Parts: sequence; C-alpha cells; structure tokens
Amino acid sequence: MEIRNIAIIAHVDHGKTTLVDKILRQPGAFRENQVVAERVMDSNPLERERGITILAKNTSVHWGDTKLNIVDTPGHSDFGGEVERILRMVDGVLLVVDAFDGPMPQTRFVLRKALALGRTVIVCINKIDRPGADPIRVHDEVLDLLIELEANEQQLEAPVVYASGRDGTSTLSMDVPPVDLTPLFEMIVKTVPAPPSDRDGSFQMLISTIDYSNYLGRLAIGRIERGTVNVGDTVHLLAVDHNGKATPGRVTKLYGFEGLERIEVASASAGEIVALAGLEGVEIGLTISDPEHPERLEGIAVEE
Repeated sequence: MEIRNIAIIAHVDHGKTTLVDKILRQPGAFRENQVVAERVMDSNPLERERGITILAKNTSVHWGDTKLNIVDTPGHSDFGGEVERILRMVDGVLLVVDAFDGPMPQTRFVLRKALALGRTVIVCINKIDRPGADPIRVHDEVLDLLIELEANEQQLEAPVVYASGRDGTSTLSMDVPPVDLTPLFEMIVKTVPAPPSDRDGSFQMLISTIDYSNYLGRLAIGRIERGTVNVGDTVHLLAVDHNGKATPGRVTKLYGFEGLERIEVASASAGEIVALAGLEGVEIGLTISDPEHPERLEGIAVEE
C-alpha cells in the first residue's frame, strides 16, 4: 500500500475544515464498516465554542491502493506554531484559499513555512460557489505570492484545483463543472511524493505533536522517518542537547490512524504517522530512536 502524508493549511475561515469533512465523506474514500460522524474535525470544546481549529488533527482516507494521511491544521495566526510542527510530519500541503478573499496574512505565513521546508504545494481555490467569487483572479494572486516568497521552480508550478468545500465538489478547470472530489484526490496521489521508505534501517521518529490519554499519559505523535517499531520494543528518547542523557523506555501501545479513529497496531514502519505510548518525558521536537543507533533528528524551531 502506498502512503501520502499531506497537511491542509489556510487562513482562518477559508473553508479548510469544511473541506476536510467533505473529504471524509467522499464515496470510496473509506473502507467498508467505517462511519463518519457529523462535523467530525473540530471536536475540542473550545474549538466548537470559537468555531475555529486550534489543534492539528490526524485522519486518513483510502483512495484506490493509496492511504492518504491528512492533517487538518489551525488557520488562526494565534496557533501558527502548531502549523509549523505539523509541516515536519508531511511531504505536501494543500493550500486552501477563498475564491473571494484571496490570499490573507495567515496564507502568507503558512505558505512561507511550507516553501522553506521544501514541501510540495497543491493550491485549492475554495468556495467557488460563493457570490462574488473570482477564482481566476485569486489564482493569479496566489501565483504572485509564490513569486514574492521566492518559491523554487517546482513550487511555482504548483497545480491548482478549484473546489466547493460546502458541496464537496472539485474541478481542474472552471470550464468543467465540478461533480465530486475525485479530481482533488487524484491530484494529491499524483503530486505529493511518497514519504521515506527505509523500513530496514534503525528506528527513528521525530515527535511533532502530543496527545494525552487518561490511561496511558502522554502520546508521542509523529512520522516514522526510518525503520520499524513494534509494541514491546525498547527505545530511547533523546534529549535535544547532544550532551543530554538518553531516556530508555518501552513501547506499550502503538496506534495508527484510520478515518478519525486511532487504531491499535502491532507494528509500524517508515512513512507512517503514528501515536506511541509508554515513554516518560515526551516533548515536541525530541527524537525516539533505536537504542543501538541513538541518532537525533533536527529539532523543531517555532517562530513566535
């Protein structure tokens, strides 16, 4: 099974989370027996109260033989640090831009971070059904922004998908009426590169975000950069400082993501996004490694 890891980034209110909800409901995107609840992504009480995404959320869908790990990220500038951390976990970004408003300040911020990390960009001009929408103008404005942010040649050729998150439809050309989200799915599979696939190397994972369980304590979430990890394995949590002491621990639980659920798995390999339990002192930016090969990954610097 192939894997694609992608983050969805946008300015607040550009329809990012609504689009993700529709992606989760696209016919054929789930395996049989998976059910999606109403308004699934903004589940945190404060998010529901404020009507915005605060915490990044992992989900996954299947499209043909490809598993798409999708991370919905905050669009509000107050939570830009969360976006930066998530970008280390993915290989591509879907930049969602309102077809009426065009690029906004947070659009610039998240796009600049994605470009700096060399992430593959797909531009999604959203809300094409909005009164007064001018998707062609907005497309030109996004291109101007890419030039201004000194995108490289490949990034300047970012493909564009036009969409209505509310209707759950997309098209590659405004001359072709949108029907469903198939063009968007196909563009992700075609454009976003596959993640690292060195499954035979020594285990290595960067902690990009953290969740919490009342029963298990802190869960380290990140993309496995190298190797394979199994439940019961002894691993080392490496301090950021090279002179710092490595903390040994044992993987007591390992979770993958299917739909909106965390599912227990016995093992996971390079390229997968997982949640791992059993370690003390888990912090964002630390590396979890094979005890025999305690090699640190570059930490996560967050711009204030």
